[in-house]
Amino acid sequence: MPRLFVAPLRRVSPEGTRNDQDLVAVEAPLTIEVQAHGAAPASLGIFLRTPGDDGSLALGLLYSEGVIRSIDDVAGTALELAADEASATIRVALASHVAFDAAALGRSGISNTSCGLCGRLTDQLGHKLPAPKKETGTHFDEMSPGLIFSLPRKLRDAQQLFEETGGLHAAGFFDHGGVAADIAEDVGRHNAVDKVVGRALARGQLPASGRILVVSGRIAFEIVQKAAMAGVRTIVAIGAPTSLAVQAAREAGVQLIGFARDDRYNIY
Repeated sequence: MPRLFVAPLRRVSPEGTRNDQDLVAVEAPLTIEVQAHGAAPASLGIFLRTPGDDGSLALGLLYSEGVIRSIDDVAGTALELAADEASATIRVALASHVAFDAAALGRSGISNTSCGLCGRLTDQLGHKLPAPKKETGTHFDEMSPGLIFSLPRKLRDAQQLFEETGGLHAAGFFDHGGVAADIAEDVGRHNAVDKVVGRALARGQLPASGRILVVSGRIAFEIVQKAAMAGVRTIVAIGAPTSLAVQAAREAGVQLIGFARDDRYNIY
């Protein structure tokens, strides 16, 4: 399934109008199903995402929701495209030792590109945060401002699809030397986080306690949750955090930075 779409348009400027065409990012539905051993598949709903690396998206989502804790919990994945290729379904089969309760996720319907499992009940949010980890390794206060200043630029420079369309978010894992370990793009920033978490899971690189998660756009509760579940201890966001994101970061022992752009940032 393509990730770019050629759209006809009319360009309007003070000099007049002209017909042209432009590349836009594809936004397409993906149904994620989970199949416990010996059980029928259960749907987690329909997710709107940029096609590509759907397996990592599904694995990252299931990891951040606590359904799986290692790649050994996964028996296999299978992607099925619809006849018109406008939508797809990915099925994650769980290993026989993994218990799964679809109702426990508190989720139904369609997840748009601005949110993750948006159907979750508010009183369930706190139960999705891991306990704070004991302080080890590099602390945020020991990181130089120059390192933090450099991360948004490096994330932006790696966004190839954004360069063509201007319409995708990104998430990336960086080490404490500012070197990118992995970067993913998607129309949804939650999806981009799931993709980098899913890839790290498949590579045996979780928990990612030695990584900094850098995200484009604002940061809401569920990005903090995904980072905390992945073992990340520092998040750098180009946009603003929400109140729930700030509270969740404090509860999970995650260091949260917002408005990291133009050589400035705020520490929450």
